[in-house]
Amino acid sequence: MPGHHSLSMELPPWTPFLGVALATVLFLKAVFRRSRQAYNLPPGPKPWPIIGNLNLMGALPHRSIHALSKRYGPLMYLRFGSFPVVIGSSVEMAKFFLKTHDMVFLDRPKMAAGKYTTYNYRDMTWSPYGAYWRQARKVCLTELFSAKRLESYEYIRSQEMRALLRDLHEASRSRRAVVLKDYLSTLSLNVITRMVLGKKYLHREATDEGGSGSATTLAEFKRMVDEWFLLNGVLNIGDSIPWLDWLDLQGYIKRMKKLSKMFDRFLEHVVDEHNDRRRVEGESFVSKDMVDVLLEIARDPNLEVQIDRDSVKAFIQDLLVGGTESSAVAVEWAISELLKKPEVLTKATEELDRVVGRARWVTEKDIASLHVSSRRRCGCIRWRRC
Repeated sequence: MPGHHSLSMELPPWTPFLGVALATVLFLKAVFRRSRQAYNLPPGPKPWPIIGNLNLMGALPHRSIHALSKRYGPLMYLRFGSFPVVIGSSVEMAKFFLKTHDMVFLDRPKMAAGKYTTYNYRDMTWSPYGAYWRQARKVCLTELFSAKRLESYEYIRSQEMRALLRDLHEASRSRRAVVLKDYLSTLSLNVITRMVLGKKYLHREATDEGGSGSATTLAEFKRMVDEWFLLNGVLNIGDSIPWLDWLDLQGYIKRMKKLSKMFDRFLEHVVDEHNDRRRVEGESFVSKDMVDVLLEIARDPNLEVQIDRDSVKAFIQDLLVGGTESSAVAVEWAISELLKKPEVLTKATEELDRVVGRARWVTEKDIASLHVSSRRRCGCIRWRRC
């Protein structure tokens, strides 16, 4: 017994913890080996315990994945923390996942961005596939984006395009460089807010039409949209390693909650104003914008899945965010490509002169008269027809 006592005294106090750590590593290694044996997985880098391949993701994950695809091929296997991930990075693989076998891969993971920035997965982007998503998609296709409804908003797009030209003309007088994306972003915001909300809720000055302090400025809303896109595209460690989620190691969840409150403050103001107008007008009320349509649909007792107030706000947010930044960026890049290829710009201008002439503005109805290959080019230089 004395010998046993002296032996126990010689062991360092951290020995039990080392034993547990080694056992954990061996267990994880066995699990990873078994998972690779159970499935015919694509090639990929060897994952580390706990973090998987997260160490290979840089500040721009899409570039990191592109670099890895050059080494491992267009179909590769990674581990993001606790989760296996198969990545396709070619046109053929994209078609395989998104078209050929879309029903197999159509579900969405439960991630922090969907929980905190889209009213707990209530929007079109993050909601899981099922009756709710199918109903939301049907509402978008048949009610919000029908050809008749979009055509009824043509006057808004025309008015805002002319306003853009006036602003660009004024800016040209200063003889300074013009950041076109800022003007295109403002154009998109003005068009989408008038189509969705019925008027411009966003102002250059810090004013509030309703006096309730719920409206936001144009600059602030642009910052909110930028933050929304950033937070919906980051690699949040808690999504990959769930048991670390509560630590919020990168601070993303805190930012998501703050952004959610900012959007909710604005969207509550919008919904309240539309409900007030409905009450005031009574029987003579007629829907004039997409929010009116959504609120009317939400009152339908025959819906397969009832749409609550948070769902309406989530759809409005989708319309505002999705219809703003992507449009501005696409047009900016298209114009950039045109300016780099003067011969293409000249050809498109000549076609506009031939089809439309120089005596009037280009309208959306003119697009049908253009060659398919020229429609995008001509659409991007409509701003030249002043």
